[in-house]
Amino acid sequence: MPTEPTPSENWISIGELARRSGLAASALRFYEEQGLLVSQRSDSGRRQFARSALRRVAFVRAAQAVGLSLEQIRAALAGLPNGRTPTPDDWQRLSRSWQPLLDERIAELTRLRNKLTSCIGCGCLSLAKCALYNPGDVAARKGTGARYLLGDLRPGV
Repeated sequence: MPTEPTPSENWISIGELARRSGLAASALRFYEEQGLLVSQRSDSGRRQFARSALRRVAFVRAAQAVGLSLEQIRAALAGLPNGRTPTPDDWQRLSRSWQPLLDERIAELTRLRNKLTSCIGCGCLSLAKCALYNPGDVAARKGTGARYLLGDLRPGV
């Protein structure tokens, strides 16, 4: 869980954080509910965030773009001392650990690109062409999902 900023740290409103981060205030409230951000209430009861929350939001968005789940992002942030905002060194270490995930996503996208015009082995037999690429629904015997897209070879290939 992120720690509270020191009293000397600058605070920004949720509206300012939304404007500067490019996220809706509702998304920031959701991130807070998920333990990715922490806020405090002003004297008038308004939600405000430490200015460092901008870096934290950028970290979350970058991790989401890589394909990490909120649970994985929460775990990465929880591993930082005192729940602090990630430093450039933290980002380097964490991003290196995500490279295998990225490599797999790249491989999946490459398979998709290369097979986009042919059957993906869903086993649905709803298209006339499936009878050519998946006769007798052999893809279903290999498991669930789009078997050929996942890397299984069609019979005879």
